[in-house]
Amino acid sequence: MQDYDDEITRVATQAPKGRPDHYWDALTEGDRIHSPGITVSEAHLVQWAGLTGDWVSLHLDAEYAAKTQFGQRIGHGPLTLSVGLGLLTQTGYFTNVTAWLGLDEVRAVQPVFIGDTIHVEATVRTARATKRPDAGIWTLDYTVVKQDGSAVMTFTSSFMIKRR
Repeated sequence: MQDYDDEITRVATQAPKGRPDHYWDALTEGDRIHSPGITVSEAHLVQWAGLTGDWVSLHLDAEYAAKTQFGQRIGHGPLTLSVGLGLLTQTGYFTNVTAWLGLDEVRAVQPVFIGDTIHVEATVRTARATKRPDAGIWTLDYTVVKQDGSAVMTFTSSFMIKRR
């Protein structure tokens, strides 16, 4: 019984574990981060169109899209970009972002089709301190990759991150 009581006390006093609390010093130039994946569905395309007003037939009209060079509906480019940013946040490295500084070098390399599974492979291009002692900047090169290993989108994004 004493072992059971000791275990209950240990568990009750143990700090809860959640997402890692990463600060600017958690990443250095050249570090690579891989995100989880998501399979793009018709619901993603319809929800994105409803959210943004981007009701282009290439994304939503199967009959129209069948007659294009793609032969089927494709995901919106900004949807792929946004999902890529979101997938990388799931790694836990972005819990201490104080500002998103923007995007550069966005390139749509090939389409994302309904049923494609995408994930992000990112490399830290720069991790630099700022004049502020409480903040640093990460610039990451993102590659959104689908299930066959091919790149569908590349871009660079920068963030201001809390320093310890």
